[in-house]
Amino acid sequence: MSGELNWNEMDNHAVNAIRFLAVDTVEKANSGHPGMPMGFALPAHVIFSRYLKFNPDNPFWPARDRFILSCGHGSALLYSMLHLSGYDLPMEELKRFRQWKSKTPGHPEFGLTPGVETTTGPLGQGISNSIGMAMAQRYIREQLGLVDSGEEFDPLDHYFYVFASDGDLMEGVSGEASSIAGRQRLGRVMVLYDDNQISIDGSTDLSWVEDVEVRYTAYGWHVDRADGLDGGSLYDAINRAKAVTDRPSLIRVKTTIGYGAPSKQGTSGVHGSPLGEEEMAATRKQLGWEYEPFTVPEEVYSLYSAAADRGREAHEEWLKKLEKWLAADPERSSLWEELVHGHLPKDLEENAPTFEAGEKVATRKAAGAALNAIATKTRTFFGGNADLAASTSMTIKNGGNFLPETPGGRNVHFGIREHAMGSLANGMALYAGLRPYTGTFFTFSDYMRPTIRLAAIMGLPVTFVFSHDSIGVGEDGPTHQPVEQLAALRCIPKLETFRPGDAAETVQAFYAALRRSEGPTSLLTTRQGIPVIDRSKYAPAEGLHKGGYVLADCEGTPEIILIGTGSELHLALGAYETLIGEGVKARVVSLPSWERFEKQDEAYRNEILPPAVKKRVSVEAGVGFGWERYVGDNGVIISLDRYGESAPGGEAMKKLGFSVESVLDAARKLLK
Repeated sequence: MSGELNWNEMDNHAVNAIRFLAVDTVEKANSGHPGMPMGFALPAHVIFSRYLKFNPDNPFWPARDRFILSCGHGSALLYSMLHLSGYDLPMEELKRFRQWKSKTPGHPEFGLTPGVETTTGPLGQGISNSIGMAMAQRYIREQLGLVDSGEEFDPLDHYFYVFASDGDLMEGVSGEASSIAGRQRLGRVMVLYDDNQISIDGSTDLSWVEDVEVRYTAYGWHVDRADGLDGGSLYDAINRAKAVTDRPSLIRVKTTIGYGAPSKQGTSGVHGSPLGEEEMAATRKQLGWEYEPFTVPEEVYSLYSAAADRGREAHEEWLKKLEKWLAADPERSSLWEELVHGHLPKDLEENAPTFEAGEKVATRKAAGAALNAIATKTRTFFGGNADLAASTSMTIKNGGNFLPETPGGRNVHFGIREHAMGSLANGMALYAGLRPYTGTFFTFSDYMRPTIRLAAIMGLPVTFVFSHDSIGVGEDGPTHQPVEQLAALRCIPKLETFRPGDAAETVQAFYAALRRSEGPTSLLTTRQGIPVIDRSKYAPAEGLHKGGYVLADCEGTPEIILIGTGSELHLALGAYETLIGEGVKARVVSLPSWERFEKQDEAYRNEILPPAVKKRVSVEAGVGFGWERYVGDNGVIISLDRYGESAPGGEAMKKLGFSVESVLDAARKLLK
């Protein structure tokens, strides 16, 4: 958009309507953050009334512009805009702000409120998600042949508008992601930075005096300034940013937090507390707002209705053009369904890799084979590594690198930025039908925990692959030997974690992750080679899809059950062979995913782990926390409730108590 803004008194009226709708929302709840909405109401009005392409009747229209409120504490601003713009968010929901089962929770939640593009609140995540969305957009556009194609119709021609606060830019994750955005030259990302110089503790200069403009220029961004109280200033800055197509844009918008509140504006007192009755009255007088709470003049509704109607018309026209565009190329139509709508091929598992029984294969190598088999079947599996591709084996061979010069490349280089990697993957999953994956060492999952948690909250189909999953890492020592991380992942609701016991289980775990659409999956692989189980002698690896299964059994009811995961499964199997040879009725249960196992019905779980069999031994190279539920009061947990040691992996395992002999000793003591 270019030309004159044509700002008039109705625009000023609409800006005040936004302010007071947000203020009334917070006041009614007696909880929330009024300052940001009051200070940033004008930029919100400019974006929604002049730029944003949206259809409130279809919040998931693929060609819509994305609006991301990264500073989720200002949710009352977003809810006000969605209400005014015609989304299914009636005034009653604003009056129920932060109340039980309302559509207006304290921070925006994806999937709950129509028009909310991502769950925000943890600062830095929204801006990082938007960068992941833009990466997904470029990848899909290239796969569809749209990048630099010169085609008259572009079905994914849209922008990402982000509102970010001082806090967003202080968080390290946004810096990591913004650096990647600069390298990737994502020209469709536009961040409006709310520079009000106030945080909860007071002035931001208590802790933060850096030059944000210089930092973002160094990242490779286009940087500009605007006045948050001057519509023309902001309009011109946005137009300048849109003219820059080879860099993301940051517009530093100078604002006053709590604008219009006579005694609180510009102070931390208006950041996270309602104004109060007296200050509310004074603010109405200060800004000349004579309407009762939750009252919006019809002319303001009409203004936003016109913007929504433009979006509806654009959507209708888009649908007509899309139909012709897809009909012209059947292959393109199939790709559209796959990449935009997430449709996976029925023959996905065809040509799954297999391995020779008895050979030693690191499950990270098996994971790489599975990844590449899947890559031949679908282009939805898209992702990369935190500078550890050679170590994790998470590389699509001949897939090319995802870069501005090769936008269709299938291997993303996130650099040593684990936190941003997770957040970008979440953004990729939010954008369309992709099934993103990430790769790094398991011990570094600690850096990613906030983004894994958000993927779980949003129910995103992201696969987090972690190699070097135990003290079997060896010489790198305790800093790189995960001990408590597995228990930590198992604590995250809606996350399914798989720790496969051999190469065959690893392949099945990948397919389980890819077929899962209701939430994220973490998949743990070994650095060291472990024996491939002879499936002609023992149960097939497909049992993994139920989370746990009987791998090896005896005639009749077992006297003892040995339970293992990951690289320790073969220790349980070795002990089983000895016990069977001694005439003991033993069973081995592979339990690669607690979460998947717990989803099975009680009859199945009791079939695998009969309640009457009290003698049980579990073996897993990590803390024992949680294993009580499977071994009971009479069982033995072989675990590692301390940090590891720097030594060759095999030696570290044995010295720290992980061997066939240790499993046998525990079993024999129970059997006495």
